Amino acid sequence: MKRTLLILSLCALSAAMPRAFAAEPYSPNTKLRPTVTRLLYPEGQNVDKGIVENGTAVTLGPGVSNGFDRPEEMEENGNISYIGDEARIDIYLPSPKKRNGQMVVVCPGGGYWIVSSFNEGAYVADWFTKQGIAVCVVKYRLPNGHWEVPLNDVQNAFRYCRAHAGEWGVNKIGVIGFSAGGHLAASASTLYIDEITRPDFSILVYPVISMDPAITHKGTHDNLIGKISDWVNDDMSVRDYARKKDEYNRLMDRYSLHKQVNGNTPPAILLLSGNDKTVPVENSLLYYDALRENKVKAQLYIYPYGGHGWGFTTAEFGKERIGIYRQLFFDALKAFLSEIQ
Repeated sequence: MKRTLLILSLCALSAAMPRAFAAEPYSPNTKLRPTVTRLLYPEGQNVDKGIVENGTAVTLGPGVSNGFDRPEEMEENGNISYIGDEARIDIYLPSPKKRNGQMVVVCPGGGYWIVSSFNEGAYVADWFTKQGIAVCVVKYRLPNGHWEVPLNDVQNAFRYCRAHAGEWGVNKIGVIGFSAGGHLAASASTLYIDEITRPDFSILVYPVISMDPAITHKGTHDNLIGKISDWVNDDMSVRDYARKKDEYNRLMDRYSLHKQVNGNTPPAILLLSGNDKTVPVENSLLYYDALRENKVKAQLYIYPYGGHGWGFTTAEFGKERIGIYRQLFFDALKAFLSEIQ
C-alpha cells in the first residue's frame, strides 16, 4: 500500500513539474556548448505562461500554439524541423575577462520550415564568444500557419536576455539573422513592442526582406503567411473573398519589412553574395535604401560569390563557401560592432 502511494505521489509530482527538454541527437563540430538552455514555454504552448523565476514572470506566454502535434526532428547537419512546445534559447557566455558588454540574439534561417542550428546558430556563437560577445541562439517555433509565433519567440528571448543583462555584464543587445532568420531579425528590428524588445543593432546576412512575389523567397513567404490560394478561392462569397484578400494584403505589407523602417529602426549591417539565386539581392537593397531614407546608420557588403546559406561554417567546421572573403566578412562585423560600443 505504501509503495502504491509513493508511486502515485511521484506521478503527481512529475505531472506538476515543467516539461524537461529532450537532448538533441547531434552535436556541432565546435567544442563550444551552451552555458544554459531554457525552454521558452516550460509548460508547453497550451498554457499562457512563459519563463517564471523566483515567482516573477520574466517572459510572456506563447500567445497561440503553432499546432504541431508531432515531436521535433533534427538532422545530422543541425537542421531542426517541427519545433513547437520545445522552443528554446541557448545562452553562450564568454569568460568574464573577455566580455565586452555586447550580446546578440541569433535567428537561424531555414525558410520558416527548419532552423539551421549549426551553420547559423552554434557556429555563430563560436565566433562571437571569441570576440567577447554573449550569444542567445533562438530555436524558435515554426509558423505552420501561425505567422505570429516566430517573432513572439524572439521577443521573449529579448525579454529574458534584458532581465539577465546585469548579471551577464551586458549593456547592448542586438540581433543577427540569416535568410528567413534575417527576415525574422528584421521583423524584430521594425515590429518591436517596446524598448525591451527593440534590438540595439541589427546584423542581416542574406536576408529575406520583401514579400513581393517578384523578389521574395517563395518558401519563406508561403511558410510564413501562406500562398494566396490558401486565403481566397472562387467558391467564396464576394464579402468573404474581399475580407480574406484584405487580410492577406495587410500581412504582405506588414512583413515587407522595408516598409516598416522608420527613424527609430536600429542601425544595421547587411552582408550577402551577389550571386545569391535563392534570395535576390534586391531584398537587401530595399532595406538598405529604407534605412538611408530614414537617416539610420547602415552598411552594405556584397561579396562576389558564395551563393546562399554560407553562414558561419568556415573551413574549421565544414566547407568554406566564400573563400578569401570570409576574413573581410569578419572584419566588417568587427568594425560595425566596434562602432556600436
